Amino acid sequence: MEWFFYLVFGSLAAVVAAIELSKNNKDRINTSTAFNAFKNNYVLVYSLMMAGDWLQGPYVYYLYSTYGFGKGDIGQLFIAGFGSSMLFGTIVGSLADKQGRKRACVTYCITYILSCITKHSPQYKVLMLGRILGGIATSLLFSAFESWLVAEHNKRGFEQQWLSVTFSKAIFLGNGLVAILSGLFGNLLVDTFGLGPVAPFDAAACLLAIGMAIILSSWTENYGDPSENKDLLAQFKGAAIAIASDEKIALLGAIQSLFEGSMYTFVFLWTPALSPNDEEIPHGFIFATFMLASMLGSSIASRLLARSSPRVESYMQVVFSISAASLLLPIVTNFLVEPSKVKGGGISFSGCIQVLGFCAFEACVGIFWPSIMKMRSQYIPEEARSTIMNFFRIPLNIFVCVVLYNVNAFPITIMFGMCSIFLFVASILQRRLMVISDKHKTESYGLKERDTEAEPLSI
Repeated sequence: MEWFFYLVFGSLAAVVAAIELSKNNKDRINTSTAFNAFKNNYVLVYSLMMAGDWLQGPYVYYLYSTYGFGKGDIGQLFIAGFGSSMLFGTIVGSLADKQGRKRACVTYCITYILSCITKHSPQYKVLMLGRILGGIATSLLFSAFESWLVAEHNKRGFEQQWLSVTFSKAIFLGNGLVAILSGLFGNLLVDTFGLGPVAPFDAAACLLAIGMAIILSSWTENYGDPSENKDLLAQFKGAAIAIASDEKIALLGAIQSLFEGSMYTFVFLWTPALSPNDEEIPHGFIFATFMLASMLGSSIASRLLARSSPRVESYMQVVFSISAASLLLPIVTNFLVEPSKVKGGGISFSGCIQVLGFCAFEACVGIFWPSIMKMRSQYIPEEARSTIMNFFRIPLNIFVCVVLYNVNAFPITIMFGMCSIFLFVASILQRRLMVISDKHKTESYGLKERDTEAEPLSI
C-alpha cells in the first residue's frame, strides 16, 4: 500500500503549491519594508525554536527505550514533562510579563539546551530532570514568544491587521516546512549517519543556541506592566480576575484547552489507531504527511485572515466541527469495516480511510494556530498576556496527564470519541464567543453614536 501514502502526500503537496501560487492581491496584505524586516526576523527565530522542538519529538520515546526503560517508566517521564509545564512552567512563563519577554525567550533557549544535554545520561533521575526542564521550556515557547511579538508589533506602530501576516507565516514555516525538514534531518542523523538516537537532541541544542544569539543581538526588551510593583501572587490574582470578569477571555481559554487537549491526545493515539494488529506503517512518512496537511491549513488561514470576511470567530466554528467529525472516523470504521485479525502486513483499508480523516484534522490544526493567535491578540490584555496564556495551559496539562495515566484503561475508540465531544463543545463555545463579540461591538458603536449626539453645538 506504499502507493497510497505517496498519493496522499503528492496530492497534499500539489494543493498547497496551487494555493500558494494562486494568491492574488485580495489574499495578501500590503505591508511596509520596516514591517517585513521585523516579520522576517521573528519568523527566522521562531522557525529555529520550533526546529529545536521538532527534532526531539520523534526520538524521545525511542531514546528512553534504548536505555532499557519500560512503557510504565517512560509514561511517568512524559507525565513529569506535562506536570512540570503546568506547575513550574506557569510560574516561569508568568515572570515574562514582569521580568521581560525577551529575557523569557532566552530562558527558553537555555532551559531547552540543558534538557537536551540530560539526554546523554541513562540515569532515570537525570532524565526526569530533563523532562522537568523540557516542561518549563514548552510553557515559555507557547507564551513568551507570542507575547513579545504582539507587544513589539504594537510598540513599533505597525497596523493591527499585519499581525495575522506574521502569525500565518510563522505557523506555515515553523509548524509545517520546518517540521518536515526536522523529521528528515533527524532520520539522516540517526539512520543514515548512524550517530544514535541522541544525535537529534545535540542538533536541536545547536539550533537553539543560534536562535538565542539572534535574539540577544537583534531583539529589544518589552514588558507587560512594569509600572506596578506586583509580586507573583498578585500577578496570578490579577490574571484570574481578568479571566473571571471577561467572558470572552474565559471562553477563549476554554476553547484553546479543549482543542489543544484533543490535539495532544491525538499525538498519542494515531499510531495504535493505524496499526492495531502491528501493521507495518511508515511512521516518519505519515508524520511528514500530517505536517504537510498542517501547512495546507495554515495556507488557507493566511487567505482567510487577509480578508475582512468571514471573521475569525465565524469560520473557526466550522473548523472545530470538521475536527470533531474527522476524529470520529476510527469509531465509524470500527462499526462499518470488519477489523482484520491478521498480525503484521501493510495498512488496512480502514487505516487508509483514517489517514485521510487524520489529514483533515491536521489541516484544521494548521488553521487553528494562526487563528487562535489572532483572537488572543484581540482579547487578552497586554499587561498580563503571558500570565493569562499560561493559565490557559493549566487545564490542558491536567487533561493530558490524566489521558497519559489512563491510556491503557480505555479502548482507542472511546478516547477518540471523547476528543470528538470536546471539539464539538469547542464549536459551541466558539459560537458563544462570536455572539458576545458582536454584541460588544454593537454596544460600543451605540455608545459612540450617543456620545456624538450629546456633544453641544458650538456657536
